Amino acid sequence: MATASKKYNTLIILFSIAIPLLVAVLFSVKIDVQLPVFLPPIYATINAFTAVFLMLAFWAIKNKKVRLHENLMKTAIIFSVLFLVLYVAYHMTSNSTKFGGEGAIKTVYFVILITHILLSVAVIPFVLITYVRAITNQVELHKKIARFTFPLWLYVAVSGVVVYLMISPYYIV
Repeated sequence: MATASKKYNTLIILFSIAIPLLVAVLFSVKIDVQLPVFLPPIYATINAFTAVFLMLAFWAIKNKKVRLHENLMKTAIIFSVLFLVLYVAYHMTSNSTKFGGEGAIKTVYFVILITHILLSVAVIPFVLITYVRAITNQVELHKKIARFTFPLWLYVAVSGVVVYLMISPYYIV
C-alpha cells in the first residue's frame, strides 16, 4: 500500500511549495476592486468552522465513527481552501490593516500572527500527507502523522480567528 501513496508524493511536494508561493505572489497583485470590509469576519468565521470540524472529527474517530470522521475532515479541508481563497481575494483588493495596539498586547499579537503564518505554511504538507494516507488506507501511518497534523492545523485555524479578533477594531470602514 505504500506504493499507492508514492504516486501522490510529487503532488504533495508541488502543492506544498506552490500554495505558499502563489499566495505570496497574489499578495503583491492589487486589483482595483473594493471588496466589502465585512469579508474578514466571514473568512474568520470560516476559520472558526474549520476548527470546529477538526474537533468534531477528532471526537468522531475517538468514538470509532470512521465515516463521520472522514466526512468532517473533508469538510475541514473544503473550509480551509474556502478561507484561503477569500483571504487572498480580500488582500488582493484591499490594503492591509495595521495593528494599532501598543505595549505587551502588540507583542502578543505579533507572536500569534507570526506563528500562525509560519505554521499555516508548515501544515500544508502535513494535511496532504495525512489525507493521502487516509485515502490509500494506510491507517497506522495515517494515525502517526495525524497526531502532529491535528494540533498544528487546529492551532492555525484558532490562531487565525484570534488574529482577526485582535485586529478587527482597527479596520477602516
